[in-house]
Amino acid sequence: MNRFVPALAIALAPWCALPAHAAEPLSTETAGDPALETPGLIRNADGALQITPYLWAAELHGRISPFRRGPTIGVDKSFSKVFDDLRLGGFIDVWGRSGRYVLSADLAYVDTREIRGSGPLPGIGPVPPGTKLEGQVDSKLFMATLLGGYRVVDTPELTLDALAGMRIWHVSNKLKVSALGRSRSYRESFGWAEPVIGARVFTNVTDKLSVQGLASIGGFGAGSRFAWSAQATLNYAFSDHLSVSAGYKVLDVDYDRNGHVYDTQLRGPVLGLTYRF
Repeated sequence: MNRFVPALAIALAPWCALPAHAAEPLSTETAGDPALETPGLIRNADGALQITPYLWAAELHGRISPFRRGPTIGVDKSFSKVFDDLRLGGFIDVWGRSGRYVLSADLAYVDTREIRGSGPLPGIGPVPPGTKLEGQVDSKLFMATLLGGYRVVDTPELTLDALAGMRIWHVSNKLKVSALGRSRSYRESFGWAEPVIGARVFTNVTDKLSVQGLASIGGFGAGSRFAWSAQATLNYAFSDHLSVSAGYKVLDVDYDRNGHVYDTQLRGPVLGLTYRF
């Protein structure tokens, strides 16, 4: 059942996603005036606020069982296959800093639909030979990553932030099956929250070009069994307020509880646009 993935939402979410904090300015002081930062970056060493909508062209691999009474499905999907089922998606990251304290909120919502013309389907099982069966699966995903932290290194060449917080997942699936002139619908939802710790490093290459890396681990059995993510971006600042970021991101999660299985890895290039106030 390679094409049917009610949990596509997890992979589709990335289609509207980009690395969190992809272009946060480095607090770099100039020799002439310690109150100013490097030209092309924010000129406020005391604080910053930025908003980043982002795209993530992710492929999806792993095992998923979106319905408690359904089978566990092996998933191996390219981004183009994932994108085919996307109905609606939206992702936004908000990042702020006050002195050495940092806050981040990364929100995602994805709505997907897949239609199949053959069985088996989750919770339905094999169908008699010759039976014409159509299944429609609607999946909705909400995911929020909320982090706070402290800037442990703050130099003109490099910044390093230590981060901690939580990631919240909520998945809703609806299956509608039509066969022999009859239709039947089944709806189910589940979710979890898990602790996350991580670090973010940011360094300038030139006045306008910078590199950023962000890594985290989480779960620890308190939500998923274990989860980790890593991303790296190259950032270019057009002005004090506008920059673009491009790079690569991986998100791996292993959730298996109460009959629901989300053991997947998402990976692919990211692209985003950041506006700084």
